[in-house]
Amino acid sequence: MKPDVVFNALHGPVGEDGTIQGLLNILGIPYTHSGVRASAVAMDKPTAKDVFARHGLRCPEGKVVTLADFDAGEPMAPPYVVKPIDQGSSVGVHIVREGDNYRPTAEGWPFGDTVLVERYVAGRELTVAVWDGEALEVTEITSSRGFYDYEAKYAAGGSLHLLPAPIPEPIRRLAMDSAAAAHRALGCRGISRADFRYDDTAGQPGELYLLEINTQPGMTPTSLVPEQAAHLGIAFPELVSRMVEDARCDR
Repeated sequence: MKPDVVFNALHGPVGEDGTIQGLLNILGIPYTHSGVRASAVAMDKPTAKDVFARHGLRCPEGKVVTLADFDAGEPMAPPYVVKPIDQGSSVGVHIVREGDNYRPTAEGWPFGDTVLVERYVAGRELTVAVWDGEALEVTEITSSRGFYDYEAKYAAGGSLHLLPAPIPEPIRRLAMDSAAAAHRALGCRGISRADFRYDDTAGQPGELYLLEINTQPGMTPTSLVPEQAAHLGIAFPELVSRMVEDARCDR
């Protein structure tokens, strides 16, 4: 096969972490979404958090620990979130609440010896798509599963999307500005999607926290980017066509 363009719809390691992007660079085949560096940094959550902090973007407090560290007790006061450092689609994410006896172990944690733990931020789940550096809109995501996990992302009816999100205008503007800033900070291109937690449990205006950036957000019938594009009058065929037209290798 000698394709003119690769539409990269792969998620997770290899497809989203700069590996396939590097191969396509070597082959000289233009591809959609971000290049090697932005893809690699975005997939490495602790590194991405460091970049965001240097650009003044607020993320939940967190740290990288080892599986052995859990033998000594809780790595932080619950509630907190346990995450693999380099997975996508919420794979491996677990919320540890007060009284929960969950511990990642070598037998049940197939993501290496390191774990990212972050303070759990109560409140609401928001997401913002960014296209060529411009934020599209803010969506609030709710799910009967308790949080936006793998099943909620991809199963029909797994989540409810409120578009535009019913949030105060200053928070909407902050979310859109922060998503665009995170996109620029990592050097993303094409389309990305930034995920946030919005804590308004103590009243408005509340506090907004950037969780991560997805350099290759989903394009399925339940996905958020096509939904935000459609909200702005961009039909799915036009969205895909423009993404293909913008495809390129790293320069």
